[in-house]
Amino acid sequence: MNRTASLALCGTLLLLTASVLPAASPWSVRLRATYLQTTDQSDAFTALGINFPKNAIAVDDKLIPEIDVDYAFTDTIVSELVLSIPQTQEVTLAGVGKLGTFKHLPPALLLEYRANPGGDFRPYVGAGVNYTLIWDNNLAVAGVPLHLDHHSVGLAAQAGVDWKLNETWSLNLDVKRVAIRSDVYAGAATLTEARLNPWLYSAGLRWQF
Repeated sequence: MNRTASLALCGTLLLLTASVLPAASPWSVRLRATYLQTTDQSDAFTALGINFPKNAIAVDDKLIPEIDVDYAFTDTIVSELVLSIPQTQEVTLAGVGKLGTFKHLPPALLLEYRANPGGDFRPYVGAGVNYTLIWDNNLAVAGVPLHLDHHSVGLAAQAGVDWKLNETWSLNLDVKRVAIRSDVYAGAATLTEARLNPWLYSAGLRWQF
């Protein structure tokens, strides 16, 4: 067999081998510990004969678990579904104290651009929408029940980086800002609008299927 025929045969074998090797999965999962820090903005309002200033309503910060499912359309364009578990948050009113608690679940869907294709260090930015479910409202002031909206829809943005450790695992650092807001009601009257708009600071691992 001459040299040209040998090269042709080697090329054919390489093509056949590549055709039977499984392609890298477009799916991956990020497991994160996330610190949720609310910005606690609200409008001034009057209740119990007291004039409360703006930003008088506060919701506690907390550490929460987060799991995110990613699908890569290309090496640079990725969709991410951000998930957690239902959270109970405590609400306080300046000058009054604890108002009670509520529960929420804030999934978000984002579209990311990942830089440095094929590299081990992959910074990314993303934007999308958050849909927060709100329930199990247990809030009151001076014996008067308070109520919140049942859901909130708002924009979400993120930035982060994946640092490849091996073919399966990457270290992940991420920060997100999410728009979450709800009116606060006493009976049929609207007292104020509370805007949580939290920052979410995360660290964890990315698992490539």
